[in-house]
Amino acid sequence: MAEPESLRCSSVRNRGGVQRVEGKLRASVEKGDYYEAHQMYRTLFFRYMSQGKHAEARELMYNGALLFFSYNQQNSAADLSMLVLEVLEKSDTKVEDEILENLAKLFSLMDPNSPERVAFVSRALKWSTGGSGKLGHPKLHQLLAVILWKEQNYSESRYHFLHSSDGEGCAQMLVEYSSSRGYRSEVDMFVAQAVLQFLCLKNKNSASVVFSTYTEKHPSIERGPPFVQPLLNFIWFLLLAVEGGKLTVFTVLCEQYQPSLKRDPMYNEYLDRIGQLFFGVPPKQSPSYGGLLGNLLNSLMGSGEEDDGAEEAHEDSSPIELD
Repeated sequence: MAEPESLRCSSVRNRGGVQRVEGKLRASVEKGDYYEAHQMYRTLFFRYMSQGKHAEARELMYNGALLFFSYNQQNSAADLSMLVLEVLEKSDTKVEDEILENLAKLFSLMDPNSPERVAFVSRALKWSTGGSGKLGHPKLHQLLAVILWKEQNYSESRYHFLHSSDGEGCAQMLVEYSSSRGYRSEVDMFVAQAVLQFLCLKNKNSASVVFSTYTEKHPSIERGPPFVQPLLNFIWFLLLAVEGGKLTVFTVLCEQYQPSLKRDPMYNEYLDRIGQLFFGVPPKQSPSYGGLLGNLLNSLMGSGEEDDGAEEAHEDSSPIELD
């Protein structure tokens, strides 16, 4: 029992030491000595890292970043935020909700137009999946999506919702997006694109939830099914067909609704992919995606070499490349 007690005492001493250091640094910031305080934070960061005190380094940098943000010192705050990520990258810290929430908090305080914010979110997402080729933990994507939604950055919010498991949140954002920025004649297109892209990512559950929630909550959509808009009826039938997995149903459905599907040239491209994933349609022998369409499809679905076991795959198993 003596050893655990010794470790606890050591932890308490370390925590007290961090608090004392933070007190001195806070006093420097409050006096306006921003440069000196920033340099001291960096000095302490490298000292703690060299001593293997990763938790202390992360806590000090996180609180320091919040302090600088509160004084509108964006550059210093962003630098310490990057050091928080450096600790995570160089230590064996496990992904936990509290850490993801801290990263999202730092992201929310950064200048939306700063290049540091772009670099921060890219590294944070990469760390959250262990540095693998996958593009971010669904929980972190969901937190980022909500922040961007509050900033009315709907297109970026939509991107992150696609990689989360929050179909309901995505639908509510799309209702606001459509109502505030879209044409009344395109209310069906906002949700159709989202459903098709969720299916391309093999996320059937979120595809169904985003459709049901959007059509229920959008003020310009009459209660269905069936719906007044043919495209919504197509999406409804498509979701049923995906559950059944019958190729003939899928083929007839796509043929019957071609007039609606021609409203956006991407729809048939998405449906080609959905046919491969859920209905056993073989991939085309030669790449048919060129130019802008190809770039959009590749950015959404990655290399497209994860067809096997599509229906059983995890919701975020098909990667999307970050720009």
